[in-house]
Amino acid sequence: MTGKLYLVPTPIGNLEDITLRAIRILKEVDLILAEDTRNGGNLLKHLGIEKRLLSHHQHNEHKAVNEIVKFLKEGQQIALISDAGTPAISDPGFLLVRECLKESIAIETLPGATAFVPALVNSGLPCDRFCFEGFLPVKKGRQTRLKELATEERTMIFYESPHRLLKSLDEFAQFFGAERKACASREISKLFEENVRGTLAEIKSHFENNVLKGEFVICVEGKSNKSSKPDNDQE
Repeated sequence: MTGKLYLVPTPIGNLEDITLRAIRILKEVDLILAEDTRNGGNLLKHLGIEKRLLSHHQHNEHKAVNEIVKFLKEGQQIALISDAGTPAISDPGFLLVRECLKESIAIETLPGATAFVPALVNSGLPCDRFCFEGFLPVKKGRQTRLKELATEERTMIFYESPHRLLKSLDEFAQFFGAERKACASREISKLFEENVRGTLAEIKSHFENNVLKGEFVICVEGKSNKSSKPDNDQE
């Protein structure tokens, strides 16, 4: 009998942000695939769960997919977790899901924590229509993507690391306009959560004078008649 793959969201900060169903599934499966087995092990220890862990991250997922599918075909029940949030959202998972679908293996995705939803709702920007961009390309294709997004009318959501935050804010101001409204959120659901709202110029000024720590979610207002245009006419 073929097994099933479960995609299980894990807390993005506060360890209480995990569902009762997620805990039950993690207890019941035969194997847990973890982006980082150290982080996954710490979570399981906190939950009082002892389970076999197997590393599954962006550097080995191409090679690991066939072996995992083999386990599933043998009848094993397997859960996939990322370090934080929902698997496959800017984390490994897509390749495995695609292969399971090709092999007619059942997949069940649990609802749960993900960073961009609370950041968007908390931003004060329109959240009825939005586009999730995740991490922009670091080099190749980055400028092209920003030019394409300059005319995007929906609220845009980006993920960014602390060491690239100021550069990204500067580029957003260049392509979208320094007066475009935005919100930068960090340490979501943690004790020192911070949400900085204002124009792109104001947000950059704030973080130029403060310690950068934690992963960031940046929500940027979409283009409208009221949105400022960049001085260099990138649009």
